[in-house]
Amino acid sequence: MPGFPNGGGGYQLGDGNLTDITFFTQGPQAAYTAAAAPLLASDLAGGLITYNAAGANNLQLPTVANLEVLASSVPNNGAFDFSVASLGAGTGTLTTNTGWTLVGSMAVATNVSGLFRARKTGDLAWTLYRLS
Repeated sequence: MPGFPNGGGGYQLGDGNLTDITFFTQGPQAAYTAAAAPLLASDLAGGLITYNAAGANNLQLPTVANLEVLASSVPNNGAFDFSVASLGAGTGTLTTNTGWTLVGSMAVATNVSGLFRARKTGDLAWTLYRLS
């Protein structure tokens, strides 16, 4: 059974057993059952947001100013990924807020998940891409 890589700080870089699973720390998901106006920057940074409702609702992104309080040291072109999983019968749609540009479909339909990449493109400017 594959185990955790044992190297400096618990991370394996460079040559290693390619059949080992790459583990990472995942905190609890941010869970929503209704519209969110707005999501918290920490929800995005946490990596996993669930939406579980019967109807369609908007999940508004935090302002870029609020995101940059949490990500103040991110350089231009720095990026991170997060997922939104729709667990119920409704569709959760990410909507824009101040400082964002959205690329691709932001709707996460019933029993589907979406993978998104947030990329800093300038001072108080981020682009959100739908990856899957």
